[in-house]
Amino acid sequence: MSVARPTLAVVGATGVVGSVLLDILSAREDVWGEIRLVASTRSAGRLLRVRGVDLPVVALDESCFDGVDVALFDVPDDVSARWAPVAVSRGAVVVDNSGSFRMDPEVPLVVPEVNAHQIRNRPRGIIANPNCTTLTMMDALGALHARWNLRELVVASYQAASGAGQSGLDRLFDELEVVGGQRQLGHYSGDVRRALADKLGDDSPFPAPLALNVVPWAGSVRDGGWSSEELKVRDESRKVLGIPDLKVSATCVRVPVATTHSLAVHAVFERAIDAGEARQVLVEAPSVVVIDDPERGEFPTPADVVGSDPTFVGRIRQALDFPNTLDLFVCGDNLRKGAALNTAQIAELVARELPR
Repeated sequence: MSVARPTLAVVGATGVVGSVLLDILSAREDVWGEIRLVASTRSAGRLLRVRGVDLPVVALDESCFDGVDVALFDVPDDVSARWAPVAVSRGAVVVDNSGSFRMDPEVPLVVPEVNAHQIRNRPRGIIANPNCTTLTMMDALGALHARWNLRELVVASYQAASGAGQSGLDRLFDELEVVGGQRQLGHYSGDVRRALADKLGDDSPFPAPLALNVVPWAGSVRDGGWSSEELKVRDESRKVLGIPDLKVSATCVRVPVATTHSLAVHAVFERAIDAGEARQVLVEAPSVVVIDDPERGEFPTPADVVGSDPTFVGRIRQALDFPNTLDLFVCGDNLRKGAALNTAQIAELVARELPR
């Protein structure tokens, strides 16, 4: 006798992350029965291909959650805040990729390789997905923390334009078209900014030019000169790793990369850590790939990592002047493990535990 497989709803199916999620659902083990695609009213009726079948997009309303077992949300914070509880009230377990519930004490913040057991601790019926910057380093740090007990973390992120959504990606490519072939640009203060303003205007998701530049800002303004992205790295790392007193300082930088975030990580542990032993722990971690041979010019870069699922780690060194400390460089596709893949992994864990 066949067992009915659970019904999945993908809310935000037409977005940047939603599109990646549909590709991931098509490539991973087929654990779902019906897959329901949900988006705004203006997208209703569009056909999107999932698992080799063209499925229609339905408009977001209460009835679209009827009969749904698991609902994946990749929509703006305000949309999740309103509609995730509605999905729960209709019987679905929600896996949410927005920032609305991450720090809610009644909502677990889950990275399956680190704290999969937390999926059962969901009194509100919601499981949160961490921010893509935090997620980029969690697989690696989780493996190291399990062995040496992480105590302090200093991080500089190098974040791709797609982390700002479709508008960020579009702006980067528009800027690259403007500066492409203009070898005179980038030699004088303000010349890149003026060239972009002349062609594109000032309507940009970034506070400064991204082409031929790096921008030491991601997110919105918070007290003390911090950005929201930097505080997310601090708060979410503490929650995922289960270290409420973890000392964290982050600087988030936007770079002219389409997709894949990178982080320079300075991690301080409770006891002495050997770089060779740490390298072996990372090699053995199930979702980490180590590329670390500087003499041959081998280390992870976004151009090589994009489109891949694992976390890539290189430049593994013991800090010369800081005891018990490891320095490393981490890359991860921010649309895959940084968002869609982690969401799909959580959903699959939930699906396995649903009553049949």
